[in-house]
Amino acid sequence: MSKDKIIGAVILFGAGALLVFYSFWLVGGYIHEQIDLNGASSWWNWAWWFPSIPGLPWQLAVILPMWLVAILVLAIAIWIGYSMLTTPPPVPLEELEEELEAEEKKKEEKKDDAKK
Repeated sequence: MSKDKIIGAVILFGAGALLVFYSFWLVGGYIHEQIDLNGASSWWNWAWWFPSIPGLPWQLAVILPMWLVAILVLAIAIWIGYSMLTTPPPVPLEELEEELEAEEKKKEEKKDDAKK
């Protein structure tokens, strides 16, 4: 099996495992909290079998991805700002055309000198 396929398989199964873990964490934690808060009369009791991740509050399953998205967006904004700050301004077209014409003249002079 090639290296790319192995990496693809690791990503596939890793993402699937994280999806299952995240679902149990968020949905299971919420369901079990509702059962604990509302007691035996809760309509959530039908889902008592749904597993949850003990020790991890389900609210973190909402907060952490939002925080990571905010970090990612702000990091991209910082990178764009840094790039704009450190990139020199572009050369005006007139100066660029003059430089190209000067280079062409030098090349023509070299060809003429080589012919002589």
